Amino acid sequence: MTQLDKTPLIPVILSGGAGTRLWPVSRRAHPKPFMELVDGQSLAEKTWLRARAVAGNAPIITVTSRDYYFYTRDLYEGLQGGAGNERFLLEPMGRNTAPAIGLAAMCVAENVGENASLLVMPADHLIEDLRNFKAAVSEAAYLANEGFLVTFGIHPTHAETGFGYIRQGEALTMSGGYRVVEFVEKPDEPTAIKYLESGEYHWNSGMFCFQAGKLLESLQRFAPDIHAAVTRVWQATDKSTAPIEFPSDLFSECPSMSIDYAVMERADNTAVVVSDFGWSDIGSWKAISELFESDESGNRLSGKAVMVDSTDCFVQSEDRIVAAVGVSDLVIVDTADAVLVADRDHAQDVKQVVSQLSKLKDEAVEFHKTVHRPWGSYTILEDAEDCKVKRLVVKPGQVLSLQLHHRRAEHWTVVQGIAKVRLGDEEFLLNANQSTYIPTETLHRLENPGDEDVHLIEVQTGDYFGEDDIERLEDIYGRIK
Repeated sequence: MTQLDKTPLIPVILSGGAGTRLWPVSRRAHPKPFMELVDGQSLAEKTWLRARAVAGNAPIITVTSRDYYFYTRDLYEGLQGGAGNERFLLEPMGRNTAPAIGLAAMCVAENVGENASLLVMPADHLIEDLRNFKAAVSEAAYLANEGFLVTFGIHPTHAETGFGYIRQGEALTMSGGYRVVEFVEKPDEPTAIKYLESGEYHWNSGMFCFQAGKLLESLQRFAPDIHAAVTRVWQATDKSTAPIEFPSDLFSECPSMSIDYAVMERADNTAVVVSDFGWSDIGSWKAISELFESDESGNRLSGKAVMVDSTDCFVQSEDRIVAAVGVSDLVIVDTADAVLVADRDHAQDVKQVVSQLSKLKDEAVEFHKTVHRPWGSYTILEDAEDCKVKRLVVKPGQVLSLQLHHRRAEHWTVVQGIAKVRLGDEEFLLNANQSTYIPTETLHRLENPGDEDVHLIEVQTGDYFGEDDIERLEDIYGRIK
C-alpha cells in the first residue's frame, strides 16, 4: 500500500450487509448500498461523493468484502474524480463494525499517524443536506482533535422505535456538541414518545469521528480481545497489495461485535454532535417510498403502474405493468423473479421472508436474474430442470477464470463483439453469429480482447446448474480458495 496523503480527516466507508428488509431489490449478492434511488445514483455512490465533499483530496478507505470489491471499485471509477484515490480493505467474512473500524484505524495510524481522525460512514445511509452535514463533520473533527470519541445524533422527528437513541449531557461547544450521558437501545413506543418529548434524546446515526490512536486505545481498554485479534490480523496482512485483503484464518478469530457496544457505550470520553442534515438509514420500503412524491391519492409510484380506486400505496416495478385495484396502504415491489406485497405498517417484517427463503435454500435470497461479476454480468433468461440459459456481457479487457464443470456442458453463441475462447489446449476467436460447445470436464476460458462489450448466449445442459459446479484453476480476480 502506498503512503497515504498527510491529511487530518480520513473518510472510512463501511460497505456490507444484506439489507434483508429491502428484499427483493436488496439481496446478498447485490445489497442495499448498490440500490439505485430516484435520481439513478446508488447509496454507495452518494456516500463516496459525500466523503469527497467533506474531506477534499484525502484518500477514501472502503472496508468491504471481495464479493463487493470489484463492483464498488467500478462505481467509484464512474464518478468524477473517483479513480486512483481509493484504498480498499477486504474482509473475508462479516465480523460487525468493531473489527472493521479497528483495522481501518490501524491502517490510518500506520500510514498517516495516530492523530489523524477517521470519519466513519456506512455506505447505505442517505444524507440530503450536504451543507449541514459538512458543518456537523467540522464540529465532530474539532471534538475528535480534543480527544473525544464522537458520534452523530439526529434530531428525532417522531417517536421512532427502530433506532437506538443517544442522551445528551453538558454542552461542549456552541454549535451542537455535547457530552454523551448514555446510549439506549431501541425503545418501545411509550418510551420513544418520552424521549421525543424530553428534547434530550437523539437518534443514533451509526456514524463516528475519532482519532485513530484514541480509538485504538479505547479498543484495547474496553475490548482487549478484539484489539488483540485485529492486531494479529494487521500484523499478518500483506500491505503491499491493492486491495489489501485480510487473512481469513486470523480474521475468523475476531469476535463479532459492534463498535457501539465494544467502545462507545463503555468509554467516558464520548461526545455527540447533534444536527439535522436529512439523514435516513433507508431501512425499509416505507423509508424508500418517502423519497418519492405522492399523487393526489397518496400513491407513490416508480416504473409502470396503473392505480384504480387505490390510495396511499407504494409501487415499484422494473419491466412489467403493475395494476392495483381497490387497495390501500400497500407496498408492491416487482422485480424480474420476485414480487413483494406488504402492508405499509409491516414493511419492517420483510426480513422474515428472507429468513424463510434462506431455510428453503432459495437462490432468490442471494441473486437477481442479473448478477454482477468482476468481468461483467450475466442475466438468467431461463432456468428449467433440463437446461439453463444466460446472456453474458464481458467488459473490454476482462477474462473469466480458467475452469471446468463436472455436471454440465455449455454452448456459447456470440451475438455481439469478438470473443477469445480457450477450449482444452486450443485457443480461437468467435465472431458474432459463431458458436462453440464445451463438454463436461473440459478446461475452458472466455476473454474479451477488444475495446467493446462482448455479448453471448450460454446454454447449459446436464443434471445440475448451480454456481458451485465451477472448479477454477486460474483466476485473475482472486476467487480461488
